[in-house]
Amino acid sequence: MNIKLITVGKLKEKYLKDGIAEYAKRLSRFAHVEIIELADEKTPEKASAAQNQQIMLKEGDRIQSKIGDRDYVIALAIEGKQVPSEQFADKMANITLDGFSTITFIIGGSLGLTPEIKQRANFKMSFGLLTLPHQLMRLVLIEQIYRAFMIQQGSPYHK
Repeated sequence: MNIKLITVGKLKEKYLKDGIAEYAKRLSRFAHVEIIELADEKTPEKASAAQNQQIMLKEGDRIQSKIGDRDYVIALAIEGKQVPSEQFADKMANITLDGFSTITFIIGGSLGLTPEIKQRANFKMSFGLLTLPHQLMRLVLIEQIYRAFMIQQGSPYHK
């Protein structure tokens, strides 16, 4: 099993880097984890809708170039489906049973994801209506992926 996280923007805070590294290490017993950080476009303070669209398209092209043809893609999007951790664990198990060897998660930039990336996604997932910093979302996501594997193992970690 391969887990790929495609994210837009560089991770800066040490405490977030440390947390993500810890969960990536824990996950390594279940899957090969690859974290791909893509450059984000600088957004002018008072960008027009057209400028924002161009920024999203550039970031979307970078994201698309990292998605494999046979990847199962889960895009994080506010309009996506919210699922409890147990259902997420079942979903991940079923993805592998359906013959996918790579699950690719996508966290877009501050402007979100292009419609093309959302259409490419096999599943759109939301962590709720709260707005979280994209860097923090990486930590939350990788912890939930680890939690899903622990639920599948029947581990008390989830309790």
